[in-house]
Order: sequence, then C-alpha cells, then structure tokens
Amino acid sequence: MAGKRKNNPAGSTNSYRGDVLRVLGALKVATADQIQRIGAPHLTFRHADKETPSKRKQARTASHTAALSDMRGHGLVENGGSTETGDALRNLTPKGLLAASYELNRPVTEMGSTARGAGSSGASHPMAVNETVIAMLRPKPNMARLVKDLPHVQAAAQAAVDSADGIGTIASFWTEVPLPATGTWNAPGKGGAQADIVLTAPQDGVPLLFIEVDNCHETAEELADKLEKYARFFKRKVKDTDGKDRPMWRTRWTVPKGRYGDEPHPPVLLVFNRIGERNPNLTVPRLQELTRHLWQGERLPGGHHLYDRKIPIIAVGLNQLRQHGPAGPVFARFGRSGPQTLLEAIGNPRREAADAREQERVKAHAAAYQAEMRRAAQEQAAKQAAEREARRPVCSSCGARFTDARWQAVQPTDWGATKDSHPHLCDACKQKAGAAVSPAADTQERQEPVRGETGPDDFWPDPQRPVCTECGAAFTDERWKATARVGWGPSPAKRPSLCGDCDQRFESDLEQSWAVSHRQEEHDQEQEPAVPEQKTGWLSRLRR
Repeated sequence: MAGKRKNNPAGSTNSYRGDVLRVLGALKVATADQIQRIGAPHLTFRHADKETPSKRKQARTASHTAALSDMRGHGLVENGGSTETGDALRNLTPKGLLAASYELNRPVTEMGSTARGAGSSGASHPMAVNETVIAMLRPKPNMARLVKDLPHVQAAAQAAVDSADGIGTIASFWTEVPLPATGTWNAPGKGGAQADIVLTAPQDGVPLLFIEVDNCHETAEELADKLEKYARFFKRKVKDTDGKDRPMWRTRWTVPKGRYGDEPHPPVLLVFNRIGERNPNLTVPRLQELTRHLWQGERLPGGHHLYDRKIPIIAVGLNQLRQHGPAGPVFARFGRSGPQTLLEAIGNPRREAADAREQERVKAHAAAYQAEMRRAAQEQAAKQAAEREARRPVCSSCGARFTDARWQAVQPTDWGATKDSHPHLCDACKQKAGAAVSPAADTQERQEPVRGETGPDDFWPDPQRPVCTECGAAFTDERWKATARVGWGPSPAKRPSLCGDCDQRFESDLEQSWAVSHRQEEHDQEQEPAVPEQKTGWLSRLRR
C-alpha cells in the first residue's frame, strides 16, 4: 500500500484513471464533472443527498479529481484553463494521447491533437460538443456498484436504467476529425471541413454519423458553406488498397453498401445549443433552401424517395436531445414533415415500408401461384384416376370390377401372354372355377411344368404342353424337355412334332426301308475292280 501511495499520492485507482484516458482521448478536453458523468454515472446517484449542488459535485467528482491529479504527476494530463462557470479543464499530453490510444484501441494517428489552449476563451464550443456526446450516450449507472446504498438511491438509479437507451459507448465517438477535400488525412489541404463529432455505432443501427454543434452564433449561409465542404469531401475518391477508386471516407469507415440507384452519402446531424443570439427556428428554414440541392431526393410513384448521392441533413436542439435522447421523436430531417427518432431520420422508412409491401405482394403472388399449381395437380390426378377407373377390367362372370392386386396379376407380360389361368375372372370367381375342375384334370394340370421351370437352358418355353401330330398324345415331361427350343435356335430334336414313341417307330421304319446290311456292303467292296495305277509319263511329271 505504501508503494501504491508513492506512485499515486492522491490514492486513485486503475479504474478511474482508465475513465480519464478514455474520455479525454475521445473528447480531447473535458471537466472532471463530464468525465465522471461518462465514466462512472453511478456516483451521481450515490451523492445526491448532499446539501448543495457544489457539495454534490465535489463528492461525486472526488475520485476522478484524484485520478487527474495522479496522472498529472505522471505527465499524462495537464490543466487546460477553465470554463465560463469556473470548472477546470483537463486535456492529455502527447504521452497521454499514446496511453489513451491503447485504452480506446485506436491508432495514434487517429487520436488527433492535445487540444492545448482550448480553455483560453472559456471553451464554450468544446463544452457543447461534450454535452452533445453525453446526450447521445445517455450513460446508465451500474446497479452492481450500488447494492450497499440506500433504497432511495437505488430507486433513482434504476429509473435512469429504465429510461430510453443511448447510442454507442465513449469509444464510438471521435471529435475534431478533419475531412480533407484535398491533401491527406494527416495533412489536410484547404477547402475541407472538420467534423465536431463522428459517431460509429453499427451495433445500434448507426454505422456512421457526422455531428455539427452550433452555439447559435453562425448564420444559415455559414452553415450552408460548411455543408458544401462536407459534400466535396463525400464526393472525393482515392485509390484503395486494391487499386480501385472509392470514396475517401469509405477508406476509413466501414458502411454497408446502398441499393442500386440509392446510395446516399453519410448523414449529418446539426445540434443547436441556444446560447447565442440567433434563433434556430429561423436559421433552419433558410438553411433548407440554401442546401436543397444537397439533400432533396427523387420522389417515386410509391410515395417514397431515392436519395442517391444526397446528404441526409437532420436538425435537433441540444435541450431536446438531453431530455429525450436519440430514441425520442425530436429530430427534423430536411424535406420531411414532422419529427422523427434518430434512426428514422437517418434512414428511409417509407422506402422500407414500400419494400415490405412489395415483398408481401410477391409473397402473396407466389402463394397464389403455388395454390394454383396444387389445384391443377389435383385436377390432373383426379382426371388420371377417373381414366384409370374407366380402364379397370370387369369380371366376365359376376360383373364386379377387379381389385388393384387382381388387375396387376392378369396384366400381360413378355410377348403379350398372361400367366394367369383365368384372366377374365375376379379372385372369387377364379376360386370357384378352380374348385369345379376334376381331380384328374387337376392332377394333369399339376404335372405340367410351370412356365419357366423346364430347365436353365430353355430360353422361352411353350405356354402349353405339346401334342404329337401323329397319334395326338400329349408329350411326356422328358419328351417336352428334349424338344424344347434353346434361345432363338431350332429344337435340338430331329422330329420335335412327334412324341417319343412315334419318333422311335419312325426311326426304325427308316432303317428297314433305306439301310443296307454290313455284309452286303463288304461283298460289294470285294467285287469292285481295283483302279489301275497310272503310269508315270512326261505329262505327269509336268503336273507335279
């Protein structure tokens, strides 16, 4: 503990020193009150029971004041004058900017300047910028740090938690950001603008928003000139890392691509802080006319507009922003009637509604088409079923229609022959017809081989048992198999139309009628004169 006191004599903690680095890194210059309201809003409710506002401020800012004191001793923070109300201004040193870049996770080149001398004239504009950031953030107290506080303190803090949310975190805000129309980011040329605040909070629906804060000292013409510089910057293109030309602002900030024919520029929010002599109620209408060419969109038949290459310009009062926050309907977009929330003002709700209606129309058309296709399919299926029923066979005996199984069983197979014995009868009538057959006929029928069972070498057996053309007797199984054709070739038997007995009788008669005995054949060979051997002559020698 002694070593800690030696390094941080004021007794600050890492948490509060981190708050100082994050807030000053984003805002450049701020008071201890603003640092506390952003970094530790729960302290506002813990010390709400103090007698006077000054004592309440002193109590709730004591921790961050100690952190600022210790960091000043470390060379990270320095005093930057005071506000018009006497509050001390603090800003970071170059060493502090480097430390803040780690806290905010930003490159040092994007941290900006140290804002030295900002408090020499009261810093009214930086204070209005800071109040705008706080109004956009609407920091919520951490209820876990108030568990030991009194019930009325917890109730007040819970009411703040339950109020409308803000947008982003302190790391979502940049201040005093140059927008070079010429030159580079680090060395901007003349003719460019400088955004008071840049907000990037895509998690809250605001991918990129430029904010200009006016203390009602500038005229409508001066504000219009600043918006013209914004337009020049938005139109500027540079070569990206892939060698293609892109808008310069897209090389630093990531924003989703717009739809074809409708890619507006990033929106610009004008926040009017009524401390000057000019009335924003008179400045805004004049400013709308001067900048109409920058924001006016193209009206479509559906009632919505396209804002291709146009700048959405929105106006709001700082007091209204403090009271209602970004979710309140207090934002007036140029060219629209009636206040809107911030998300509605920077977006195109009419276009989204028209797209939703178109999607519903397409969806309904697709559903109707699918229903029509289903109806047509059902009608076609019913028609095919009726045609099939019309083709269904009828029993020639009882007149009943065949069942699906019976119809399938009597269907012709192969070359048109049916394998069913009674193809014109239903199942019941077929059974009756089978029962009326004589036992002998039944035995003969069972002796006949079933088609396809005559042997593995048979290609296409006859459907009925052959009958001998000589005697009229039916073939035996052996004779039927012997005379069956194999494949597409002829029957291997010499006389396939005869039964076995007739075939044997025919063979024996043939031998008796035409054959010669072996003895007669030998006698004829002995009586045959021998052929004389030819003499060899000159002609024979030539033939050889």
